[in-house]
This record gives sequence, structure tokens and C-alpha cells, in this order.
Amino acid sequence: MPIQCMVAARYLKELVDSYLTLLFGSSQTLNMKRFILLVSGCALFSLPACAASNKLLSEVIDIHVHCAPDSVPRSIDAIDLAKLAKSRGMRGLVLKNHWEPTASLAYVTRKETPGIEVFGGIDLNISVGGMNPEAVEHMAKTTGGLGRFVWMSTFDSQAQVRFAKEHRAFVAVSQNGRLLPETKRVIAMIAKYHLIMATGHNSPVEDLMLIREAHAQGVRGMVVTHAMMAPIHMSIDDMKQAASLGAFIEFVYNGLIGRYKEFTFADYARAIRAVGAEHCILSSDLGQPGNPLHPDGLGLFFDGLKKAGITDGQIHMMSVRNPALLLGLDRKH
Repeated sequence: MPIQCMVAARYLKELVDSYLTLLFGSSQTLNMKRFILLVSGCALFSLPACAASNKLLSEVIDIHVHCAPDSVPRSIDAIDLAKLAKSRGMRGLVLKNHWEPTASLAYVTRKETPGIEVFGGIDLNISVGGMNPEAVEHMAKTTGGLGRFVWMSTFDSQAQVRFAKEHRAFVAVSQNGRLLPETKRVIAMIAKYHLIMATGHNSPVEDLMLIREAHAQGVRGMVVTHAMMAPIHMSIDDMKQAASLGAFIEFVYNGLIGRYKEFTFADYARAIRAVGAEHCILSSDLGQPGNPLHPDGLGLFFDGLKKAGITDGQIHMMSVRNPALLLGLDRKH
């Protein structure tokens, strides 16, 4: 059995166990369990991903990966995902957690799965102190030097909290149209350790302020986090402006499926053509139970974009060349 099917089967079994426990308690019958696993297994092995060629994902780097361990349910853990991605020919992963740094997890995952590039980062939400330059510095100094990304707050950003109509504390990056001093100190730390600034879940106006400040401070790697999705909702003109300052524009499969679906492949294709594939990165933003596993999702993502008129060469540029450039792995690919 291919490793991707073995990994998927393992997590399918865990989901079935959890579901049966929820429905029937600990007294569910063995026959019921066998029946559901049999039916689910038939569906699993009919998935194209299990028999698909690895060629489509060769050398691909996914810079937006959610996985276990986490404080919310995830579909797969980091080590199993790295093994799966390696088996599919992928080059690398960037592990993201909204509440704790992932540089240590990247280090352990690499030790357990040699032959694939795995990186981590820190998301500046309340759990790590918000706009906290010291947290960024400690992440950068973590053993192995694999902490590369700094997300400028996501689930706790002011824009996210307002979009969700929640009444709770949030992380501010600006006030009265100006970046806060602590935000500028975070950007200085990003520049000092040659890290990558990802804009997170802030507003388009704030994203552009962050990018201008990062550009001025000499930050070399910048990416607009899923620019089209809520709560960011960047316009094409905003995306073009960010790209002109040196930022990559991220498009994620998670925005096309499931509970976060907002757009169609045609919407993404239109924006990519307007901004230019040389300024864009394709990521999965997967890891949610019920969604495809990351390599399978990327395969579906690429196939849908091709049907919307994006060429193989453009997909290669956005999923192989540009992520490698962003991470400093290649100067040309």
C-alpha cells in the first residue's frame, strides 16, 4: 500500500473511532465499526491521490501547513505529513501554528524524516505576547535555525476579531494610521535574523504599511498571507502594490473549499494573471479535519487552476521556484 494511503487510513481510523464514541459512547459494536471502516475505506482507495503520479508535486514547497500537535483538531501530525509529502516528491513544508512557535517541531520532524526540508515560525497572537520582538528572537535562535516565518498575528489580529464580531482582546499592529513602535521592533528583529515576514490576518491598509516598513528596514522575504481571503480581502490593486514592494502574494486552496470557501478557481486565476505569477505563491493552508491532506489538496488545487487557464509553467513558478526563493533555498530554479 502506498505510504500516502497508509497515513490517510490511520487518520481515517482515528476519525471513525472518535465519531463512533460520540454517537454511541464506549459501547459501540465491533460490527458497526467494521462496517463504517469498510465503507470509508472503499471511498479512500478510490481517491485519485492514492494512485496519482508524484510528478505533479515534484519539488513543491508548501509554506502554509497546519498539523498536529496543536490545541485544535488537525487531520495529520507533522512527522506523518513530512513522510507523506516526501513520498509524493515534495521538497518542503513550513509548519504553522496559531498559538505556539513551530521551530522546535520542524527540528524534530526533520530528524525523523530526512530528505525533506521542514521549517517553522511564530505567529504573533496573544499566546506568545502579541507584537513581541523577544519571542521572535528566541524562535530565531531555536536549535537548527529552522524558524523562518513570522506571521504578524492571525486569529487575534484586530481585523480578525472585528470580522468575527467578537468582543475580546486583540493584537494591534497600528494605531491612528501608523505602525506601533513594538511592531517596528518586531520588523527590526525579522531583519536582524533574516526571517520572512508574513502579514497575517491584518487589513489591506495595515498589510501595506507592514510591507513598506519591512522593505525600509531591509527585510528580504515578505509574503501577503492568503491575500484574497477574509479578513484581508485585498483588491487586485492592493496586491499589485504589495508585489511592487517585493512581497509575494499567497493563494491558498483552503479558500476554495469547506467552511472557508469564498472564491472559485476562476477568481484566483484572474488575480494571478493580473498580479503576475512571478509575484505569487500557491499554498495549501490545510490540516483541518474533513479537508484533503496537504499533498492531495495541492494536487486538486493545481488541477483546478490548470482548468482555469493557468499554465504548468506558471504553477511550477508559484509552487516550486517562488517558495524556494522566499526561503533562500535557491537563487534561481
